[in-house]
Amino acid sequence: MNKKNGKYLTTGEFAKLCKVNKQTLFYYDQIGLLSPVLKNEKGYRYYSIRQIELYFVIDLLKDLGMSLNDIQQYMQNKSPESFLSLMYQKKVEIVKKRQEIEMKEKIIEAKIALMEEASHLNFHQVILEQLPEATLYLSRNIENITDEEFVEVVSDFINELNVSQLDTGYPIGVITKREQVLKEEFTNYSYLYIEQPNPKEGYPYFKSVKGDFLSGYHIGDEKTIHKTYKRLFSEMDRLNLALGDYVFEEYIYDTIVMNHKEHYVTKIMIQVDQIES
Repeated sequence: MNKKNGKYLTTGEFAKLCKVNKQTLFYYDQIGLLSPVLKNEKGYRYYSIRQIELYFVIDLLKDLGMSLNDIQQYMQNKSPESFLSLMYQKKVEIVKKRQEIEMKEKIIEAKIALMEEASHLNFHQVILEQLPEATLYLSRNIENITDEEFVEVVSDFINELNVSQLDTGYPIGVITKREQVLKEEFTNYSYLYIEQPNPKEGYPYFKSVKGDFLSGYHIGDEKTIHKTYKRLFSEMDRLNLALGDYVFEEYIYDTIVMNHKEHYVTKIMIQVDQIES
């Protein structure tokens, strides 16, 4: 073996080309994952330039979450067929991870947009606005259920958002039907919901009614929300409006951005109809 002919690399040279420390190469040699092609009588180790690609593949598999033990198992049973199968498997995993990252990016973009919009809102203002039709993904019905059942419904709803990738970054809201509101049962909600700007096929959705809504903001927790509803009902009377079929509530500021419940902000959107004179 003639080191000077340029066919072999010292451990330091090989480590530098691979951008790794020598201790990693010593460990790989120790466990039989990647060993020098030559070791002389003085204990010097030499690698072939052909082993660089092998190191890069090991490093790639590590980055993709494959354990050193699993990589060793592959290395002990190498073949073109097993390598191709492994690459196809890793490609599928990468595609899935990319989809998950893209979904998380959309969630973050939605939260940024909502928070920036919230920073310009006047929480003491009550407005009559026309809201467009929106597609909502609903939980199962939660009217008149116990606290234990409510926790179960919330858990199932959150789980479905994650499993089916239906989390859009929009706040989870609640729908209350007209009959509950008339009885002043403001927290006897009918459904949880999350808006779906780009609905996926194959899921049951609720189309919120396009139309007029009287919207205002409640500051504080749900224990005092009846006071805000009273203020909104007074404004409805002043504007000669009648209560529609549904009321929607969404957190604007909640535990994510506020430490104390008295600083929470909930947007209340009451579907309304004009009362004919």
